[in-house]
Amino acid sequence: MDIVECCVGIFAGSLLRGSGLAAAPVVLIGKSISRLEKFLRQKFPQTLAGETKAGVILAVCIPLCSLLLFGGILLLAYHISFWLWFVLHTFWSYQILAARCLEQESRKVYRFLAAGDLSGARTQLSYLVGRETSQLSAEEVTKACVETVAENTSDGVTAPLFYLLLGGVPLGFCYKAINTLDSMVGYRNAKYLFFGRASAKTDDAANWLPARICGVLLTCFRRFFVGLDGKGAWRIFRRDRNNHLSPNSAQTESAAAGALGIQLGGTHVYFGEVVEKPTIGDADRPAEPEDIPRTNGMMLAASGCHCWDLVCCGWL
Repeated sequence: MDIVECCVGIFAGSLLRGSGLAAAPVVLIGKSISRLEKFLRQKFPQTLAGETKAGVILAVCIPLCSLLLFGGILLLAYHISFWLWFVLHTFWSYQILAARCLEQESRKVYRFLAAGDLSGARTQLSYLVGRETSQLSAEEVTKACVETVAENTSDGVTAPLFYLLLGGVPLGFCYKAINTLDSMVGYRNAKYLFFGRASAKTDDAANWLPARICGVLLTCFRRFFVGLDGKGAWRIFRRDRNNHLSPNSAQTESAAAGALGIQLGGTHVYFGEVVEKPTIGDADRPAEPEDIPRTNGMMLAASGCHCWDLVCCGWL
């Protein structure tokens, strides 16, 4: 019980320190994860059992603390004033969604590619992906960026809105904590294979239904909003939606590959280790820089539809 109490204290201290809760809750959740990881690694032995147990505590405490802390703050705000609750709920709902941020960051990669600056594009891409980018060709940079935008159409838009719809901001931040944990410790390498396993599995479970909803909807949205190959999106989605080491990532990546007529996936290097991945889609043509804004258009069109659903349900 002492360990759990310390974990809660580290989380709350990280969130309340510095610029405060209103500044950037997701960033502060990330800082809490880093501090709690350091604490747990000091308390548990560096063995398979020790790292696994520490990883489970991390995977439970951060999302649970997010749920309780933001739920408590909103409850307090509601007792003070309905309008204070409304403003906080609306503002934090906006912060939970990542569509605009992802669009802006991926567009920077596109601009470097369009200007012929491959080195700059590789550097910018390294801020968005976990794979090594220093040796990627222009086409590989484009594919990696498309994969990131497609995958995060679910992780950054559909799934957060799904949990906002179910439980408002508290459950939305609980999901963001789960997703952030996976981004920070859910790697299959020597450092995180056992420590990050619980976080990775929790993220897989949390994204299972939203990813499939998003994949199906995107095959429809892309035909009407973007004018790409809707039939190809549906065909590749049905065929390749499970062609990934993750049970969820290919759900949206397959729809993107089919709509664009390009092939994604394949072998990549992560932290010096070669990771073999299945391919997704058919190589009907080489990927080109313009595929990045096309994919962004798909994501933003889907975001608009999802946000309208949320507004109609009365959460915002």
